[in-house]
Amino acid sequence: MKRIILKKVVAVILLAPIAFALIGYVVMALWNWLMPEIFGLKLITFWQALGLLLLSKLLFGSVRAKWGGNKYKEKMQQKIDCMTPEERENFKEKMRERCKQWGSSN
Repeated sequence: MKRIILKKVVAVILLAPIAFALIGYVVMALWNWLMPEIFGLKLITFWQALGLLLLSKLLFGSVRAKWGGNKYKEKMQQKIDCMTPEERENFKEKMRERCKQWGSSN
């Protein structure tokens, strides 16, 4: 088990910089291909492309890996699956009430 985890950690350590550099190169290539022609902007360097990528991540959160999965959703689904039909209906009704309160303009 520890061997598998170690292999995954080593793979991430080796592949993450390569992937980051590749994405940076793609951003630079697309910018330099499209933006000067369409909007008359200047060409950018590789490091500026990485900065632009980081800035877009901070502003828009558009570059995101989903390695962890959706654990909250899975955990919630397990809880709902264990409920009786009456408990499920009661839970849904409570959630409807909470959503109504949240959406009100008070």
